[in-house]
Amino acid sequence: MGELSRTIQQRLDDAYESLRHAHADGDIHLADIRQEEIKELRRIAANHDIGVEAPRCD
Repeated sequence: MGELSRTIQQRLDDAYESLRHAHADGDIHLADIRQEEIKELRRIAANHDIGVEAPRCD
């Protein structure tokens, strides 16, 4: 896995974790921001033919 792949995957992992916390805390604004961040990171990954792991549901 290259540096870009690792960076995107780490940022996605962090964004999904933050999204889970935002939902748990009822912070709709932060949840919206994280959903857009995830969408953009997935777009970047697709544009570079980078497969990303599905989010963990723990």
